[in-house]
This record gives sequence, C-alpha cells and structure tokens, in this order.
Amino acid sequence: MNKSELVTAVAEKSGLKRKDAADAVDALVDTIREELSKGGEVSIIGFGAFGVKERAERIGRNPRTSEPLTIPAGRAPVFKAGKALKDALGE
Repeated sequence: MNKSELVTAVAEKSGLKRKDAADAVDALVDTIREELSKGGEVSIIGFGAFGVKERAERIGRNPRTSEPLTIPAGRAPVFKAGKALKDALGE
C-alpha cells in the first residue's frame, strides 16, 4: 500500500473527503517526523512506537578495495510493534 492508497482507505473508513484524509495523513507523518527529529518518541497504543536510535562511529570496509574506512556516528529511526499489532499478525 502506498500513500495514495492509504489516503483512500482512511477516507473510506472515516467518512472524510479524500482531501481531508490526505491532510490528516500528512499531519500525522509530519508530527511523527518533527518529534523524532527532536530526539523524542511517538507511541500509539495498540500499534507501536516510533523512536530514534543513536549509532556509534564504527569501522567498515570499502567493498571494492577492502580498505577500512570510518563510518560516522549518526541517528536512525526505529519502530517497535505493539502487542496488539503483533497479535493481529499472528506472531
């Protein structure tokens, strides 16, 4: 499912107009992005939690030359599925 299909599904399930559903989906994504960029976490009960993981600097290898190189420290988004979501998937 892509974003357009998600907007259509939200519009059908909520009874909103497609434009209003698109605005709601965009607002949700923007809010999650803003919170994660501040280093925060977004938890949706029954669905899961979005967070940020700090990655330390590490040594890697150039696959062409096999020479070692330094991979800089950084931050990466993570998602942890909630119990209800896991149960719905049968895990």
